[in-house]
Order: sequence, then C-alpha cells, then structure tokens
Amino acid sequence: MIEAYVQSLSNAIAASPVTSAFNVALDKRTPQVGLIRGEVYFVDGSCLYFRELVEASPSATLCRMYSYHYQDADKTLIFRYDDTSHHPNLNTFPHHKHAGDESNVIAAPPPALTDVLHEIETLCPLGFVEV
Repeated sequence: MIEAYVQSLSNAIAASPVTSAFNVALDKRTPQVGLIRGEVYFVDGSCLYFRELVEASPSATLCRMYSYHYQDADKTLIFRYDDTSHHPNLNTFPHHKHAGDESNVIAAPPPALTDVLHEIETLCPLGFVEV
C-alpha cells in the first residue's frame, strides 16, 4: 500500500516539465505507515526538499506530518509549507507557509506534493538551461 503511494509521488515528480533530477526514499515503519523523504532538483538550479509521514489504507492515504521546503540555487528559502504547531494564531493552524523568509508566515491549507510542484512550475522558467 505505502509503496504504491511512493510510486505515485515519483511519477508526479518525473512528469513535471521543470524537474531535472530527484530522489525519493521510504523508511517503512509498518506495512501501512512510512516516512517519505525526497529531493527534487529543477532546471534553474532550485531544489525542493520534502518529507511526509504517511498512513496508507485501501480507502485513503493520510498525511500525518509534512514539510515542503523550496529554495533557489543559492540556498535561499523561496517558500516552505509545514504543519509544525508553532503559529496558533493562524486560522489554518497548525498548517502554514513561510513565504520568502522564516518570519513571513501565512495561513495555508495543507498542500499535496502535486500542488507544490505546480506552484514551483509557475516560478521555474521552462527555457532555463543550467550551465
């Protein structure tokens, strides 16, 4: 079950037109639960680091914890979505987004990895070729 979910993530990453390379690893905790970690490298030199703690069943896949950290080629934060419970004032607590830097925190519903990839596709130029 969990393996099928990991494969769906890999397929989505591979299908992105701005992906240049990626690595996805599963730390299987039980047959249904696993910690998934990955890095996705993009054609402009930017990178997405992600992790998800997932519980998969035949009827649903539940993400119990997540972080999607996107940075440019110079390792400067562009955005990060996470569910660390340190911003209780937000109406989407504990879900939030750091936009541009650590101090700029906004309410954000929990995204799926595919949502994050689509957001990156809007920021990453398709015609860019890394030299």
